[in-house]
Amino acid sequence: MDNLAQAIQQLQSGALERSDFFIQLDRALASAPGNAVRMLEALSEQHARSPLAPELYAEVQQHIERSLKARKNAGADDTFVQTRPGAFVPAAPPVTTPPRDELDDQEAEPERMKAVGDTLNGRFVLEECVGFGGMGTVYKALDLRKLEAADRKPYIAIKVLNVQFRGHPKSLIALQREARKAQALAHPNIVSVYDFDRDGQTVYLTMEYLSGKSLSQMLRAPGFTGMPYADALKIVEGMGKALAYAHERGFVHCDFKPGNVILTDSGVVKVIDFGIARVFQKAEEEVDVTVFDPGSLGALTPAYASPEMLEHLEPDPRDDIYALSCITYELLTGSHPFNRLSALQARAAGIKPQQPPGLSRARWRALKDGLSLERATRTPTVNRLLSQLSEPDHGPRNKMLAMVGGGIAALLIAGVAVWRFGLPGKSVAPPPAVATQQAPVPAPVAPPAAAPMPDPAAIAAALAAVPCSALLATATGRTLRVQGYLAKAYGNARLSETLGAVTGVSAVELDVQPVADNNCAVISALGPYWSAHRRAGGGAKIVLSTPGAAAGNVLTDGDSLMVDITTAGADSFATVDYFEADGSVVHLLPNLRARDNRAPPRYTATIGSLGNWMIAKPFGSEIVALVTTPVPLFDALRPETESAADYLRALEDRLKQASASAGGNAIAVDFVQISTRARKR
Repeated sequence: MDNLAQAIQQLQSGALERSDFFIQLDRALASAPGNAVRMLEALSEQHARSPLAPELYAEVQQHIERSLKARKNAGADDTFVQTRPGAFVPAAPPVTTPPRDELDDQEAEPERMKAVGDTLNGRFVLEECVGFGGMGTVYKALDLRKLEAADRKPYIAIKVLNVQFRGHPKSLIALQREARKAQALAHPNIVSVYDFDRDGQTVYLTMEYLSGKSLSQMLRAPGFTGMPYADALKIVEGMGKALAYAHERGFVHCDFKPGNVILTDSGVVKVIDFGIARVFQKAEEEVDVTVFDPGSLGALTPAYASPEMLEHLEPDPRDDIYALSCITYELLTGSHPFNRLSALQARAAGIKPQQPPGLSRARWRALKDGLSLERATRTPTVNRLLSQLSEPDHGPRNKMLAMVGGGIAALLIAGVAVWRFGLPGKSVAPPPAVATQQAPVPAPVAPPAAAPMPDPAAIAAALAAVPCSALLATATGRTLRVQGYLAKAYGNARLSETLGAVTGVSAVELDVQPVADNNCAVISALGPYWSAHRRAGGGAKIVLSTPGAAAGNVLTDGDSLMVDITTAGADSFATVDYFEADGSVVHLLPNLRARDNRAPPRYTATIGSLGNWMIAKPFGSEIVALVTTPVPLFDALRPETESAADYLRALEDRLKQASASAGGNAIAVDFVQISTRARKR
């Protein structure tokens, strides 16, 4: 039965007898149990197009689920329980019926899965089956209470615990923990979980309804052989941001796979099912994490589980990085990097993933590090993997060589003299003359005098004279391009006029951010280091990462302040400061809660978390600054909050000392400007 939808249509039209339909269905499931998941998806899709009778839908569903229960194919995307290394069974043991005298004289009824048409707690009507996982079945459900209140979005998603999984003694705790953990993971790329409840023996989870399709559906579509790098990177970044956010809060997904990623109709990537996520940073006050560990269920997906997960080692963010890298490889090629073998099987067989066609060496090196079958050599953080995958194909040196090569070609074609910016020219003697019988050659005419080129020293002097600024200028021919930060009071027009007066500059292109007057002290103190760092090649970066921040880095009263940082290309000590509108500064890193600020080269991290630093009065234009230095800036921790003026004086002194001992290029600075405002009532 290759086409379940067609068979259902024949059954509905009467062209196929009911008994013959189920005989064919059971025969198909017995001969190809690996198709069970696809059949469940086809059942749901066909029911959405042409609804089946509730009894028929439930019966077909139960036939297929019986096949799933017996499935032992370790190379599939389903979640299985590992009973011993290399051995897998479905996600829970079969349910055992208690003795009749334990039923309190109630009529014993065989347990069955909730199906389309059923209602939970008189409130949630299950309308469509939309997904399946190791712990339960997900339905699109109508919330009658929302419908009564005329809510414009009355639909939610409900995850009903599998009958088989409910037989596990800790399964109820599993779903409760999943609900609580998922509620704590509030991120645009993670599904929102609402509540946990039960209806008789049926336990379920309510969450936001997502209109879209799973990533596994896209990867398993007939003819899928990969997608363009830019398109794949958008999906990878969505998945990566979700995982990085969870890791920052101490959670590892532990069962990350294409089936747990939803691509919504609006183009948003959503990660679901943190059902077996295990805390890898166990706070002392979280006493219940020692009561129940979802890892004791042993649920995982062999094709995406790291070797360490298969060996029952403690969870680590690098386990999710392995799975993310496998999925990235599939997005680019349409194939699994290890032919869907488990990591242990791939390691034993010595299988090496092949470089995807068209992928640059630098990006392949980054992806290959994420696919490492040894945790010690695997990419340590999701943010680092994303940063490496996002790097352009060619570095600045290659671009320079291309420009020089183009210049040489132009010289050979046009036969004109070339003056290299910033370098003295050399006169080259002409080749010796060769006696010929040709006619006399007219005396050469002197070429017109070349227009003067911009003088780097004059440009540097002009920029240094601009107050309250952090500017970087690059010249292309006689056009000057300037980026950075500039005081509003000075203005773009005045800067263009100032630079346009420099000898050799014929045009000025500006890409600068305006700086409010109250932020000038910060820009004036740190601006020279910002410019020097970028002239030396740059690398350090800070960006706002607060979920839901308005366009233009606008934060509202009560929002959490969160930033993502990337350190420079050498071991350094990172300092992150929040300069507030009232003239004070808050030290985000280091502080009493995060004393260790030492970072390896190009290290990425999120500073802050939901509820840690909150936006409050006074509101206005503010700055968060990143400074990395080869040595700690201060011998002891500064108070968490102090006068910005006092701090900047101390900071300037320490930066001068560090610059004198290690050189100005050893100091890296970057800013992110934010605007804060009151919440509308």
